[in-house]
Amino acid sequence: MRLEGDAIVELAGVTREYGSVAALRGVDLMIGTGELVAIVGPSGSGKSTLLHVIGTLDRPTAGRVRVAGHEVAGLSDRELSALRARHIGFVFQQFHLAPGVTALDNVADGLLYSGAGLKERRKRAWEALERVGLGGRAGHRPHQLSGGEQQRVAVARAVAGGPDLLLADEPTGNLDTAAGAGVLALLDELNRAGTTVAIITHDRDVAARAPRRVRVRDGLVVADEPAGVR
Repeated sequence: MRLEGDAIVELAGVTREYGSVAALRGVDLMIGTGELVAIVGPSGSGKSTLLHVIGTLDRPTAGRVRVAGHEVAGLSDRELSALRARHIGFVFQQFHLAPGVTALDNVADGLLYSGAGLKERRKRAWEALERVGLGGRAGHRPHQLSGGEQQRVAVARAVAGGPDLLLADEPTGNLDTAAGAGVLALLDELNRAGTTVAIITHDRDVAARAPRRVRVRDGLVVADEPAGVR
């Protein structure tokens, strides 16, 4: 684990309650800049809630959350949106691509809140598609792409803004083994290039690829393991 000064994510005593249900129950977690970490646990363990809190999509009921040097508690909704736009990229199990829109514009539309004009957004989108090996498919619509290609478009959309932190929630859940391996290799490559990557998964084989695994159960971090621990 990295030192606090080098942490891109810091959670201290974080709880998240929905009525009488506690999805997170006092979570302490630190993710260092440049890490590749898997957050693993069974369905209902709280790992997706943890992703939402880390990604500032959800506010904690109690506890401290600090992301990219910003104390989340003191930020307005508008400031949180700006924080996400500048620092965080998201990849989900569902690709969330607009069906009648080209890959290029699906990626460019993810930059709408960046403040860049259309020409600049499309330039960044093209560069992101090239980065994930889909420059030649930029004009294709989602129905013309395989599942693996659609997920690569989703990854391109997530990284087009140059985020420091990429959060991937079950990114291979809708893919066959070969396509899933390709997406995981892409996340590895992005991490080697300097992006901090957190993969949320229930799949132990996916988690085993990461140098660090954080195990979540019943809203608690129950283990924090280096590679090689099964």
